[in-house]
Amino acid sequence: MTLFFTADKHFGDHRTINIQRRPFASVAEMDEALLARWNEAVGPDDDVWHLGDVARRSSDVAPLLARLNGIKHLVRGNNDDPATGDAAGWVSVQDYAELTVDGVSLVLCHYPFRSWNGQHRRSINLHGHNHGRLKPRQRQFDVGVDARGFRPTTLGTLLGSSAEPFGARSDV
Repeated sequence: MTLFFTADKHFGDHRTINIQRRPFASVAEMDEALLARWNEAVGPDDDVWHLGDVARRSSDVAPLLARLNGIKHLVRGNNDDPATGDAAGWVSVQDYAELTVDGVSLVLCHYPFRSWNGQHRRSINLHGHNHGRLKPRQRQFDVGVDARGFRPTTLGTLLGSSAEPFGARSDV
C-alpha cells in the first residue's frame, strides 16, 4: 500500500483550463487525463488524500470516485459543497487532518498555512488551493495537480525532491 496526496482536480470545470492555463483543449480531455494519470500512479489498495476542490458539480463526484483507484479521503476545499463530501466513495471526509507517516508529522488542509501545528518540531504542511503559484516555504508543499504534473504524489517524492530533507520545492 502506498500513500498519495493530491488536490485541485476541478473535474468538469472549464474555467480551470483558462484560469490555470492547463494544457487541455476541452473539459473532457482534461477530465480523462486527470483520471488516467491518477490511475497510472494509484493502485486499488493505495490510500489517497484529496485536499479539496474535487469537481465543479457535486453530482459528478460519486461516478468519478468509482472510476478512480484507491481508498479515498477528502479534506474539503472552498469549491466542495456538502454534497461533495456526502458522495459515495469517500472513506473519510473532514476539513483538516493530522497524520504521522514514517515518523513525519503532517498537517493536511486545502489551504496553505503561515504557521501550523508542530511547525517548530519539523512537521510538514501539505495543501492545495494555490495551483502551484505560491512561493514555496520550508516544510510546506502544494500537492495540487497543477504543481505536480497533474497526478497524485507521495511523501517520499516530496521529501526526496529537495536538497534538504525537509525543504520546499515548486516544480511541475
